[in-house]
Amino acid sequence: MKIALLGYGKMGKVIERIALERGHEIVLKKDEFNTYEGLSTADVAIDFSVPTAAVDNISNCFHANVPVVSGTTGWLEHYDEMIALCNEKKGGFISSSNFSLGVNIFFELNEYLAKIMAQFDSYKVSMEEIHHIHKLDAPSGTAISLAKGVIENSNYAEWTLDEAKNNQIHIEAKRIGEVPGTHTVSYDAAIDSIEIKHTAHNREGFALGAVIAAEWLAGKSGIYTMKDVLNLK
Repeated sequence: MKIALLGYGKMGKVIERIALERGHEIVLKKDEFNTYEGLSTADVAIDFSVPTAAVDNISNCFHANVPVVSGTTGWLEHYDEMIALCNEKKGGFISSSNFSLGVNIFFELNEYLAKIMAQFDSYKVSMEEIHHIHKLDAPSGTAISLAKGVIENSNYAEWTLDEAKNNQIHIEAKRIGEVPGTHTVSYDAAIDSIEIKHTAHNREGFALGAVIAAEWLAGKSGIYTMKDVLNLK
């Protein structure tokens, strides 16, 4: 399979190595210094760039009729625009805040726990996310996805980085050293606490999940999620 890499930073290089190990060919390594030449020859593209480049990367894929997997976060104000373009061009698209297989299982556990805890008003939910100091957006896309998972299965209405009011979920975002990513969801009451946590040990899990998603998406059109890729529905 021929893969175009859109974004060639630390994650892009790990994705490249894993893709080559799995027998794929890299036909484009796009960064701010080169063009999209070679994109049209790809079977699928993987976008791990920066928020300011993501929309152009994804748009170019749809115009080139190349399915695209995007793990870039911080650009979701343009998400509906990209979905509309995908539908117009009959493109293939998977966007996820986190492609780690473990995190996507964690998402499922989070939603299941939220449904249970919605019955017990004495517990208040909060979240903490810790990432490396180079991460540009806060809170992380993964933390936002976790918060949405709780909101969709409870009486909470929104998340906030500030002190939470009654219907808000407080997210504490920390930037420390080279931490790949740690996410904790806590339910606290006067009598006890319940906590679920995912800790990434390196970038390998994110990269492997993105390559697996690209393998699954190649040759398809439509808008999908990691639930489709991992058959979690």
